[in-house]
Amino acid sequence: MTLSIPTIDCSTQDPVQALAELRRKLSPQGDIVSEAGKQRTIELFGEPLVPRQVVERICADVRQRGLAAVLEYTEKLDRKQLTLESMRVSAEELREAHAAADPKFLRTIRTICGNIAEFQSRILHEDVRLIRQDGTSRVELRQRYLPLKRVGICVPGGAAAYPSTVLMTAVPAKTAGVKEIAVVVPPTEFGGYNSSLLATCAEVGITEVYRIGGAQAVAAMAYGVEGLPRVDKIVGPGNLFVALAKQHVFGEVDIDSIAGPSEVILLADDSADPKYVAADLISQAEHSPGSGVLITWHAPLIEAVKAELAVQLEKLPRGELALSSLNDYGALILAKDAIQAAELTDLMAPEHLHISTREPEQMLDRIQNAGAIFLGHFTPVAVGDYFAGPSHVLPTGGTARFANGLCANDFLKRSSVIWYNHDALEEAAEDIRRLAAVEGLTAHSASVDVRLEE
Repeated sequence: MTLSIPTIDCSTQDPVQALAELRRKLSPQGDIVSEAGKQRTIELFGEPLVPRQVVERICADVRQRGLAAVLEYTEKLDRKQLTLESMRVSAEELREAHAAADPKFLRTIRTICGNIAEFQSRILHEDVRLIRQDGTSRVELRQRYLPLKRVGICVPGGAAAYPSTVLMTAVPAKTAGVKEIAVVVPPTEFGGYNSSLLATCAEVGITEVYRIGGAQAVAAMAYGVEGLPRVDKIVGPGNLFVALAKQHVFGEVDIDSIAGPSEVILLADDSADPKYVAADLISQAEHSPGSGVLITWHAPLIEAVKAELAVQLEKLPRGELALSSLNDYGALILAKDAIQAAELTDLMAPEHLHISTREPEQMLDRIQNAGAIFLGHFTPVAVGDYFAGPSHVLPTGGTARFANGLCANDFLKRSSVIWYNHDALEEAAEDIRRLAAVEGLTAHSASVDVRLEE
């Protein structure tokens, strides 16, 4: 396969239409499924169902039959026979994985945990209290924040191991004060049988790890099955089936987002190094599927990046996968100027935005929509994915127009607390009566009047 990433010149082509098509392919409605996944769907259901139909059937079955359905789908889709006992990683397995881990790896995990906890604790919401006192009239208003009791985390494990996902989800949850955390991960060598991932869970203090993945894992956490009690919220990335399953169970539980393939936009000027730009594009494309888009107003950078992509892809173990992603979901765009480049970026609302320019803060001021933003030539997306402190669980598929990256505050349940004394209620009564009359809800007025009759 040769590099055939699309190139768009905004002076002669309509970039909006091209980006809209790219956004469509990257959305959960794009039905991006591997050929192996399509084949397994036919084997399991006897017909080429679209992913949403597959998810609806699996979730309904798990809801009705519980653990038996979870184990059946695990055997058919993941080709792994599990029991109630072997589905959950034992405490001994977690201890053994932790004891066998490279001490340098564990030190890295601890350093990253510290970075995440430091940042997440700084942004954590605190209770707010407002008192209105006027003579004998007194009102107290509070906003109270309490951590969710039980959270479920999806960790991918099909093509690679992701201890970073454990860190970027569990540490914010723990910082918020969540006591019960259940991790689900596919029963694969990169998932539930991966010693580095299990060692990370043990280091973070997670005691519930289940070897199940896909839509059946999401359904199990949402509805609760034997051996796996239901959770209050499900977070974490996954493939299209996981994303659609989270969307399906929303309402039974809360979710973080409906995540699609990983994506990055590089905003670059003449100061950008083509080697750096190419490396960043590949870093997200290697997720396969993953998208890498360059938007520049410096024409020579386009060809220079193309040449670098060809060189670097040849050297990487996952180069073929990244190459396929760039050809299908990438683009090199020559904008008219920095203003148009910013407008196109906002149109895409990317998960990751790397501003690789001489004055990145100036470009930042022009940007509204992005999940995470990386400034300057020496801040690759990998810094955010692995190390810095903000979570790498971010809105994809253009949802950064309205959605946010995961943080500790997403694990808090907030309640308003209101207290009025008699005199305060009397002062407010006339306004309450008037609005109740407009809406025709006379019992609202009566509930005030009965307290003021004496």
